[in-house]
Amino acid sequence: MLAWADDFCERLAAGSRFVIRYDHRDTGRSVSYQPGAPPYTLRELTADAVGLLDAFGLEHAHLVGTSMGGGIVMLAALDHPDRVASLTLVATSPGGPDLPPMSEEFLAHVGGARRSDWSDRAAVIDHIVDFLRLLSGGSPHFDQAAARDEIGRDVDRTVNIASSQINHFTIDPGDPVRDRLGEIRVPTLVVHGTLDPVFPLGHALAMEKEIPGARLLTLERTSHELPPAVWDVVVPAIVQHTR
Repeated sequence: MLAWADDFCERLAAGSRFVIRYDHRDTGRSVSYQPGAPPYTLRELTADAVGLLDAFGLEHAHLVGTSMGGGIVMLAALDHPDRVASLTLVATSPGGPDLPPMSEEFLAHVGGARRSDWSDRAAVIDHIVDFLRLLSGGSPHFDQAAARDEIGRDVDRTVNIASSQINHFTIDPGDPVRDRLGEIRVPTLVVHGTLDPVFPLGHALAMEKEIPGARLLTLERTSHELPPAVWDVVVPAIVQHTR
């Protein structure tokens, strides 16, 4: 949940948007499972999101998802089209073997996560800050001090930090949605950084091309995150998109 910064959400709320953010399974204060053995799939995480709308009594909502969250909201638009008013897809991918690969550094870091000492708070924070630095892709927007403060708060409120850092990389994602992008029938905004080392820009270009009517907002010198330096661009774009 804290990945969506308070100030970012408050800016959206100032644009007359009712903002809901929540902890996925294995993050924050949500239910936690054994590290490396998540018993749920991406489709079940999608059902969780729809269930949250039920809990709030909302017939439909504008969905914003980043990275894995982008996969969740795309599935929601495909499997529960009546519940989705629009999509904003941030730093995500529809999957497909023809798209640019993840960086070798990212894959090596993810592969080494199981070897970390998750009982040592300082070591955990160092590990995750190093991960965020890697995700920055060399972007000048990376702020190590701010990242360290944010991660410290996140570690302190997370039920099982090991599970939060491992399990979402090991869940069953199901079939790629690439072949179904043409079925998406809601207004779609694709937001993507030019330096993203996880999903290079080609992933965003594919979504722009294959989702009917999709628009692409490209963020120069930006990677897999939405740093404060781009909020003056991204927040108005989301507010306008969700009118």
